[in-house]
Amino acid sequence: MVSFRSMTEEEYSAYLEYFIPDYAIEIASNYRMSKSDSLTMARQEISKLLAEGVNTHGQILLSIFAKLDLFERHVGYLWYKPDAAMRTVFINDFHIFNSLQGGGLGKQALRAFEEDLQDKGFKEIRLRVAGDNARAFHVYESSGFGVTGINMSKAIVR
Repeated sequence: MVSFRSMTEEEYSAYLEYFIPDYAIEIASNYRMSKSDSLTMARQEISKLLAEGVNTHGQILLSIFAKLDLFERHVGYLWYKPDAAMRTVFINDFHIFNSLQGGGLGKQALRAFEEDLQDKGFKEIRLRVAGDNARAFHVYESSGFGVTGINMSKAIVR
């Protein structure tokens, strides 16, 4: 069984230790930036998007828990932004710890999240997947998400 609770300040610090370097790798890959520049950009974006950390208005940061080996363990993170007027949410980040991936926890967590949102009257979950993230694409697609568009880019070089 998967459950969620608001992220604590301590968990937020650990979350940033995972998220910023991970997001920087995605920026570097997708926008052809150096590691240093992409890390700077990731830090700047997070400081704007999550200006008040776990208490940033309009952003929901959760820790994901699951019962494993008879104990409830912290297994990942979920960051999303609800739009009450449209009754939608946008997932900014969903992460199951690397050591626990591949065992179905991601699909279980998405199913539990969907049920929770449905109980709250939401009608749609939206997200973006990096083009080179086949594992995430598989988890989302097998959880019922469909492609709604494709981002494309081309470097202009001489």
